Amino acid sequence: MGIKRSLATGLAISAVMLVAACGSNEQATEKETQESKPVNWRMTSTYPSTLLQIGTMGKKITEEVDKISGGSMKFEFFEPGVLAPPFETFDAVSYGAVEAGWSTPGYWAGKEPALQLFASVPFGPSAPEYLAWFDYGGGRELFEEIYHKHNIHSIICGMTPPEASGWFKKEMKTIEDFKGLKIRFFGLGGKVLQEVGAAPQLIAGGEIYQALELGTIDATEYAMPAVDLKMGFYEVAKHYYFPGWHQQSTFFELMINLDKWNSLSETQKYQITTACAANVRYGVSEGEALQPDAIAKLEAEGVQIHTWPPEILAELKAAWDKVSTELAADDENFARAWESLQTFRAKYKGWADRGYLKD
Repeated sequence: MGIKRSLATGLAISAVMLVAACGSNEQATEKETQESKPVNWRMTSTYPSTLLQIGTMGKKITEEVDKISGGSMKFEFFEPGVLAPPFETFDAVSYGAVEAGWSTPGYWAGKEPALQLFASVPFGPSAPEYLAWFDYGGGRELFEEIYHKHNIHSIICGMTPPEASGWFKKEMKTIEDFKGLKIRFFGLGGKVLQEVGAAPQLIAGGEIYQALELGTIDATEYAMPAVDLKMGFYEVAKHYYFPGWHQQSTFFELMINLDKWNSLSETQKYQITTACAANVRYGVSEGEALQPDAIAKLEAEGVQIHTWPPEILAELKAAWDKVSTELAADDENFARAWESLQTFRAKYKGWADRGYLKD
């Protein structure tokens, strides 16, 4: 009887273990199904896919997400204006009219002034320092907090090197030459120029050349030499200024409707953020590599390349100090982000001054 009882007990335990194993397998299969659930999203862009770096990085991220997910996630790139006008990307993603968008946070000053600090900062950090603040200095937490209030999850998904300071039809000799100047300018730098008497305007990339050619504007900045060369600005303005005091580095973003983001599995979220991290590296390395040849080609076209004199840069810096103080006084989130960045930069300076060779 003892042997029979032991055999029966063993069979019962085996049966329970088999049932448990089947249940575990079913749960694992269910989880796996959830994680591999196909994603087919539309991504509207602020920039055309053919625009070097600024647009091509957006196109590239759709390809990288497709590859890294094994084809289970697809973002379809839509050119500006097809699904939403370029400067309405924020609302389109926030309301869920589209699932995702490619842009830069600096365009959304009208929604959240603080987001400008997550695009580029006048007299601000170079790429390594900017990334260090964002990833490890508290920038990301503030960034996500601000965006989540608008039902958007945004990921820093691209980065470019310093930009040029702008194209001018006449040589700029003193700060007084900015008085009344009609100039297309981006982000916080535009507020600085307004402070020194210029009349900055925000014009979509595809409309700048014509505005400059027709005299609607007197000058423009847009991007790096390689991008500006493709835009053809040298045909209508011959004075090209450096350094880009307003954009020493620039962040670009992949915006995702927050509800859609929350519907993803952890694996899918990790795949997207990993693809974006790779895209940041691609943007910086390609961007740096493209500029020397572009500058040589522009010089061959008769462009006069200038360096801002120290006294003009000092005037612009003083204007920025005033603008940043006023913006921080007017907006709590701007004040928090600005204080965070300033605190990090003050600490970082102790390393930067010692760790890097000076020219």
